Amino acid sequence: MMVHEENGVFPAVCPLDCPDTCGLLLHKEKGRIVKVTGNPDHPITQGAICNKVRNITERIYHPQRVLYPMRRTGPKGKGEFERITWEEAIAEITQRYKELIEQYGPESILPYSFYGNMGILGVDGMDRRFFHRLGSSQLEQGICNAAGNTGWKYTMGFGGGTSPEDILQAKLIIVWGGNIVSTNMHQVALIEKARKQGAKLVVIDVHCNRTGQRADWFIPLYPGTDSALALGMMHVLFEQGLVNEAFMQRYTLGHEQLREHVRQYTPERVAAITGVPAADIVALAQLYGEVSPAYIHIGNGLQHHDNGGMTVRTITCLPALTGQWLIPGGGAYKSNGAYGKVNSDALERPDLRANPEARTISMNQIGEALLTLTPKLRALFVYCSNPAVVAPDTAKVEQGLAREDLFTVVHDLFLTDTARFADIVLPATSSFENTDLYTSYWHHYVQIQEPVLPAQGESKSNVELFKLLAAAMGFEEEVFKDSEEDMIRQALNYADNPYLEGITLEGLQEKRFLKLNMAPKQNYLERLTTPSGKIELYSARMAEAGLPPLPTYIRVQEGYDGERRPGEQDTYPLMFISPPNHHFLNSSFANVGKHMEMEKQPLLQIHPQDAELRGIADGDEVIVWNDRGRYEVKASVTDKMLPGTVVSQGLWWEQEGKPRRANALTPDRLADMGGGAVFFSTVVEVRRP
Repeated sequence: MMVHEENGVFPAVCPLDCPDTCGLLLHKEKGRIVKVTGNPDHPITQGAICNKVRNITERIYHPQRVLYPMRRTGPKGKGEFERITWEEAIAEITQRYKELIEQYGPESILPYSFYGNMGILGVDGMDRRFFHRLGSSQLEQGICNAAGNTGWKYTMGFGGGTSPEDILQAKLIIVWGGNIVSTNMHQVALIEKARKQGAKLVVIDVHCNRTGQRADWFIPLYPGTDSALALGMMHVLFEQGLVNEAFMQRYTLGHEQLREHVRQYTPERVAAITGVPAADIVALAQLYGEVSPAYIHIGNGLQHHDNGGMTVRTITCLPALTGQWLIPGGGAYKSNGAYGKVNSDALERPDLRANPEARTISMNQIGEALLTLTPKLRALFVYCSNPAVVAPDTAKVEQGLAREDLFTVVHDLFLTDTARFADIVLPATSSFENTDLYTSYWHHYVQIQEPVLPAQGESKSNVELFKLLAAAMGFEEEVFKDSEEDMIRQALNYADNPYLEGITLEGLQEKRFLKLNMAPKQNYLERLTTPSGKIELYSARMAEAGLPPLPTYIRVQEGYDGERRPGEQDTYPLMFISPPNHHFLNSSFANVGKHMEMEKQPLLQIHPQDAELRGIADGDEVIVWNDRGRYEVKASVTDKMLPGTVVSQGLWWEQEGKPRRANALTPDRLADMGGGAVFFSTVVEVRRP
């Protein structure tokens, strides 16, 4: 086994929450990983990797990694702990859980997790089985892509789009609301190959980030106005006859209603809303209507608004107007996760739950839930996430975590900002110490990770941990005895997904990665799972849900557009967005010296006009604040966005007592669809100290 071999080069998978899911090679000397490189044999990632994973050993061998269980000894939040044994930790957790269940019921306990590690077994496996059997409250995991995925599904049904390899055939590529240089680097590599063959790259974004700087045409707009721009394009496409009437007749529902509906979104009106000149709106629509194949990459950022689901739903309609779905290299991508969907019921075993109607709590509103929910939450189990940094309105989150009557367990590699509030901290393995299954939400390859390192210190995987807890709770079901190999077989045994045909544990163990059976994609438009089986430009389901059934621009609740700019009565006149930086992945790596050195420091990018009004010079220390909290950073005066918008990239941990959490400012409202987060529908003011 790789784990026992001291020297050599061993295959692995990047565990980060990233579309690329890269194939890796780990170079070991004397039992220690000394270098991480890309696997050149992987058909999509082809040996190229980002600096985050290239330097991941800085995280695995970090001197502050948690290597044994700990119990809190001081006040919550101070990070004062003593070492205990695993037996003591398991006994204390299960005793507290049994007492809470007897006194308050199982729904007094809440698991809080996300995809800090993308291994399927680690985040959607034994943990789910344990909490289903326990009968805990359920977590709605809407912090990332829930709003946009819901908007896509209202339109397309099936949660998959254009294949990565097909991008090479595109002649027009629109990257809309995604900084893919930092978040999907192999998509960029494919785009660059297409550009060498004559393709043009248009980037539409609030911020001229690394991706925008590479564009043939960068189009800036006000935050939360993307759907208006798409509607303006539709207006021009219909008006100038740049639509594919035959395609719409055969494959869509509601195109006649949409044609009438978008008459109101004239280029002049949309220009006033978005800040994009009317002539540019016309030119963009003409470009999209005339150049073929035309491909749209729909990013994550634009869905993090009050209107985020509708925004993605609206952009998703564009390829249906022009018939691009029938043209190789055309269409759109939001997520390709449905192609590799595994048997979640077999993995998670919801049938173990005696209370299937147990309450569901949004992870975006964890602070509010901890403070006001009735009946109260009495216990929180956090793994693969760091809500004190990543959740909205962190002042509420911290206040909730500080409750002395809240029993909190954190399973992590580090004493994170969240773990500092825990009663019990448990050491977690890194992905290279586990067996796990990986799919991609972009490319079409399934991969296996088998241990390359022994578990460091006394750390345990999520699978091991929840099997221990199940045994200690007295859960006797056979599913709690399954091995990782058993669970992989169960996940892949899924007749409902024909794309999984031919993917087996044994094949993965031999080849390390296998391509999905993409033959069913030839009938993509016949496999749509909307109620009508067609692309629904008009959605009766949306009407039933109280949403506009046709794509519609709705102004964000907290913020501005070009028609409604802030006035003297507005306390907070600037819109604040906090997209990812280049060297962190959400809050991961924000405590690792090498990555912090590469990223340097948190900054607030502010337009020269807004800086001049406030007497702010480049490099000044500034305070960013609103009614929820404050954030202290240095100013970077730049014109990379329209006036009225400020940008701070990355999620930093607290350091030196300075308020460094961008999410101290963000609201915990939910988006229009899917329970999504609205991080970017935020207004602030900025001043010098």
